[in-house]
Amino acid sequence: MMKNILIPTDFSENSWNAITYALSFFNRVRCNFYFLHVSPYKEIIRNDSLYHSEHTISEKIRNNAEMQMQLLLKKVEKLPLNIKHHFFSMYKQVFFIDTIRKSIEEKNIDFIVMGTKGASGAKKKTIGSNTGDVITKVKCPVLVIPENAKYSKVHEIAFPTDYNIYYKSNVLKTIHEILSLSHAALRVLHISKKNQELTELQNNNKNFLNEHIADTIEHSFHFLSSSNIEEAVQCFVESRDIDMITMIAKNLNFFQRILFYPTVEQISYHTDIPFLILHE
Repeated sequence: MMKNILIPTDFSENSWNAITYALSFFNRVRCNFYFLHVSPYKEIIRNDSLYHSEHTISEKIRNNAEMQMQLLLKKVEKLPLNIKHHFFSMYKQVFFIDTIRKSIEEKNIDFIVMGTKGASGAKKKTIGSNTGDVITKVKCPVLVIPENAKYSKVHEIAFPTDYNIYYKSNVLKTIHEILSLSHAALRVLHISKKNQELTELQNNNKNFLNEHIADTIEHSFHFLSSSNIEEAVQCFVESRDIDMITMIAKNLNFFQRILFYPTVEQISYHTDIPFLILHE
């Protein structure tokens, strides 16, 4: 079955890393890859003289972006040929998130793949603003490839969850699809404070999850007692040699803490391990 993959690019090393990861990860799948560049430039028309000035700048930006896109396509063509993969380029000069949403609808996109680079400075966010906007505002599975992540065969995927949400069929279907694609095992991880038992709701959701993946997916359930979610995830990633982390965006407590705000220096999973973000 053909998959349509959208890869936004700013022509950086970071986005190239996401492209090469995606081509390797979807190696055995028939895919249309859509490379999308959205110019941050916004054309403002106030009067004729300003219009001509703005228009000239706009044309220069477009020409430069189109040239960069051609260079990107040539770079991709130099990679080992995969007859299952087809490549298309898209250039837009409008609002980023609106363009992503429209592209998903027009091209029937199954997955978005994006590179991200950890920010430096006092306010350290682990996810860049464009990537952060996509994974929180766009209802499409997003595979986030951090700056240091290099493709190797995916054997184990961690699924941190607090069991407080009902797992909808489309989420379970995507998890199953990704696991089947890579022949990987799912490691469901629950983290909570010491001696904190699951509520009835949590137990019901856990049982539901187990029932729906029991016969079709190699999986196991794990529990870590910790007051620091990020450190617990780091420990789990290292101890099990986890290759990818998947999360549901609706699971806000886990989602925001694990993905956006690791504050401890020794937390490295956000720069090394790909994240698959799922939406209901």
